[in-house]
This record gives sequence, C-alpha cells and structure tokens, in this order.
Amino acid sequence: MRYAICFTPPAHDALSMAAGQWLGRNAFSGEAVDPPPIRGMNITDIAYHTALPRRYGFHALLKAPFRLPADVPEGMLLRHLMRFAGTCAPFDLPALEISRLGDFCGLAPVIPCETMRLLAAAVLQEFDGFRAPLSEAELERSDPGDLSAAQFANLYRWGHPYVMDEFRFHMALTGPLSPRDVPRFELALREFFAPYLRRQVEVANLALFVEEEQGAPFQVHSLHPMGRVSARKIA
Repeated sequence: MRYAICFTPPAHDALSMAAGQWLGRNAFSGEAVDPPPIRGMNITDIAYHTALPRRYGFHALLKAPFRLPADVPEGMLLRHLMRFAGTCAPFDLPALEISRLGDFCGLAPVIPCETMRLLAAAVLQEFDGFRAPLSEAELERSDPGDLSAAQFANLYRWGHPYVMDEFRFHMALTGPLSPRDVPRFELALREFFAPYLRRQVEVANLALFVEEEQGAPFQVHSLHPMGRVSARKIA
C-alpha cells in the first residue's frame, strides 16, 4: 500500500468531472468514464496518451507516493492529516491554463502561486515522518539520470526530486508527447477545458490518494477540509 497527499477538487466539482471524462477514469470511484467527443481526435489516440495520468488520477502532487513505516498504522496518518488540514487556511489558485510541462500537457496557474508552494513545502515536512525510506531499487527508478544537483539531493532527502524550490504546481492531463503531437493536444485540451477554467479554483481540501498494490491505479481515499470548521465556506 502506498499513499500520496495531493490537491484535487471535490468529486462533483465541474473541473473534476471534466478531467475524469478526459482521462477516462473517476479518481474518486475508480470507475471508467466514457471519453468526450473531441474534434480532430479519436478515442484510441486520447486513451493511449492519457494512460499515465489516468492511473494516477486527476491531482496536483504535494507529497509523492510513500509507504508507511511498519510501526505506523493508517489511522495515525489519517488523524494527523485531518488535524494538519484544519490548520491550513483555504485559498484560491490563480487562473489555470493549459500548459506545456516538459514533454506533457496539463493545467498550471498563469502566474506562480506562492501560497501553494508554501503549502506543498509544509505538507512535505509535516509528513516526512510517515514515509518509510525508499529502497535502493526505488531510488534508482526515481532517478531519470538527468536530475540537477538540487533535484538529486531532494530525491535522497525527501523521496522525490521536484520538491521545495523545485516544486511546480501542475495537474497532468497527458503522458509524454512527441513534438509532433504536442500542438494538436494543446488545441484539443484548450477547447475542451475552456468552459471549466473561467472561474478560480478553490483549494479547500487535502486529498489522500492510495495505491492498493504495486501498479494499481491510485484512487482518492479521503478529502480533509482545510481551515477551522467555523471558518469554512458553506457550499
């Protein structure tokens, strides 16, 4: 069993539902979702290029997948996450846009969000004690061979290279794309997600994702509301 701490909108949020449709899987229920009709794209093409983010579910990663130490039960993690989330004030992200992130496409803020960067750093540090050390095999799998010195140090210290100053908020919507495929996927994504990006996205929950066994799809285990109960917005 592996866990990851992420941000994702609630299950019935319009953006969550649209992303589940695009990726072909609902991250909350784990159920397959019929893909949308996309002009100039066929279902097989979309399914192939979304296989990687479909397995992980629609999310922005705050703490990379980890295993609990042998002497730490799941209940302890859940209680600590619930208490921690209550100390974090909800906030709105800057407007999101379809962005090219290396060789894949996803959602990212139009301007960097310092509040989100600080939240990610706080989650990383707060829950490092719940992370069993990576094995040598896991470290090797996590090192693509082109990490910077800072990213390599992060991998060995925190179990993931893209944290702290290397953190970039993103919500992946494709796997790796060839240079030839990037323009048409960018266009398709912008057209499909345009209606859902006209409002700000509220960060009001921390999501615990779980991978039941190695290679299994990640699924939302629970959402943990941010902020004191008396201060939370009423939906």
